[in-house]
Parts: sequence; C-alpha cells; structure tokens
Amino acid sequence: MYNTSILETIGNTPLVQLNKVTGGSKGTLLAKVEYFNPGNSIKDRIAIKMIDDAEEKGLLKPGGTIIEGTSGNTGMGLALVAVSRGYKCIFTTTDKQSKAKIDILKGLGAEVIICPTNVDAEHPDSYYSVAKRLSGEIENSYYPNQYDNENNSLAHYETTGPEIWKQTKGKITHYVAGMGTGGTISGVGRYLKEQNPNVKVIGIDSVGSVYKKYFETGEFDKNEIQPYMTEGIGEDIIPGAINFDYIDEVVQVNDKESALTTRRLAKEDGLFVGWSCGAAVKGALNYIQENPLTENDIMVIIMPDSGTRYISKIYNDEWMKENGFLEE
Repeated sequence: MYNTSILETIGNTPLVQLNKVTGGSKGTLLAKVEYFNPGNSIKDRIAIKMIDDAEEKGLLKPGGTIIEGTSGNTGMGLALVAVSRGYKCIFTTTDKQSKAKIDILKGLGAEVIICPTNVDAEHPDSYYSVAKRLSGEIENSYYPNQYDNENNSLAHYETTGPEIWKQTKGKITHYVAGMGTGGTISGVGRYLKEQNPNVKVIGIDSVGSVYKKYFETGEFDKNEIQPYMTEGIGEDIIPGAINFDYIDEVVQVNDKESALTTRRLAKEDGLFVGWSCGAAVKGALNYIQENPLTENDIMVIIMPDSGTRYISKIYNDEWMKENGFLEE
C-alpha cells in the first residue's frame, strides 16, 4: 500500500498525553500533534480544502498562480499542493516571521514578499493588501484568502473535529486552540458542540491582539492592538473565518510565557513544537488554575506546528536572552 502523492498523507495526526507540563491537573491533557502532517503544520488541512474548492469552481486553472498572505504555515501547505498539481506560488508575509519559515517556502519554489508587521491591515503595504493587489494584477491567479474563506473552518469541521471525537471515544470535555485566522477553533468547536453541547471550547489569544476584548464586549478596539512577537495567533482584524458562537472563553498569554512553555514542552514531554503551541498550553494551564479539571475530564490542546520553524528564535538561547525571555 502506498500513497500516490504527498497530499494523501495529510490528517489523522496523533493525540499524545502530556505527562510533565500539566500543572498537576487531575484531568487528562492530550496534545493533537499537527506536525505529523507533511508540511509540519495543521494548515495543510485547509490548503488542500481551499484549492480543491477553487478547482471545482473554476477559480484556479491549470498552470495558474496561488497568491496568499501567510505567517508561513498556510503557505507551506499551499506550496505542497502547488508542487503536486503544477501551480506557481507567491506568498506575502510579515517581517516578524522566522527566517526558517521563509527559507522553507522558497525551498518549495515559492516567491516570498516580506511586508512590514506594524502597519494597519488596510495599509497598502500590509501583507493582506499586497496579496490582494497582486491577485488583481496577475493573470490566472487565485487568492484563497484564508482569513475569510469558509473552507478554512470547514476543513476542520470535516477532518480535525471528527478525528478528535473518534480518538477520545467521544469523552472529550475541553478543547483548546490558539486563535489566528479562527478557522481551527471554529471548525472543530462547531463539530464537537454538535456531538456534545457541553464540551468547553477555549480560545488562546496573544496580548496585543483584539480577540479577547471583542469576544467579551463585542467592541473592536484599535487601542488593544500592540506589537507582539508570537507567530500564528492573535489578530488586528476580525476575520470572516472565526465564529465566536462556538467559543466559551478566551485566555490571553504573552510572548515570554508562551516561549518558555514551548521550550518546556520539548525538554519535559519531548514535543518539539512551535511557539503558538506553547501559547496554547500556557493558556490551557491558566484556564485550569481558575477552573480545575476533575479525573474524568479530557482536555485536547491543538499543537499547530513544528519547532523546526523556530530554531533561530525560541530554541536559540542568544535570541531568547536578547529579547528578555531568558535570564543571563
């Protein structure tokens, strides 16, 4: 038995119990380890779903160009689809993303355009705006726009959610995920709540992002927007891909505690994961402090990507010290 393309290996990632980084909780904490996908991240799932849909609708034709704004992982997934199906890729990203992510995209034959981080989403130089503009200028191109594409959350409703339900034999009580575009938390949250409305869905946000205040008050407050370094979670916009109806609570974490928890996951539980994974676990532990789990509770935490993306950052002692995350 063999796969006819690398795309057939996407999904069916394992659940791995956390044994050390649990804060002494009585509940069972399980990591959904998404770096087992071929592109080493959860975004492979939405990449293939968005391109399948574009092909079916005739929005992407043979030999076309995929253009997307990405923090790296969605680009990786789209690049794998492009290589397999004969498309070209142009990705816009921000100057806060790790060099490893950019080099990986280039290694798959993509063109990468670096845009400034600290500009408004509507600014013509933002990575959102540049991707949108290029898609209008380049013939036979397709702009998936993961932020507003319904297939983002649908991919998780159809794959990630059912996998988690099956792997926990329907016993999951808490589901935790970082909030970036919002597709993962919304799609899985919708599926799980359809199976059992009592499953608690906890979103993890970054300090400096608009999500937490928007969730709690319904107000989009630009004053909440501050620079932060954690990649892949938090937003300065409210994407169409997120549905707050399926979220019960939002917990914010800062860059330092996210980075240190990421390193703990590697050193204590052997999970060599990315920065937003540490954020998700730290947020989960903060939630558990306020809402202790019982012995019957099963909490599943999404681990979106691999630590290989962050070798030059959070796994680099010098970089950590320079940014005040490690004591001298």
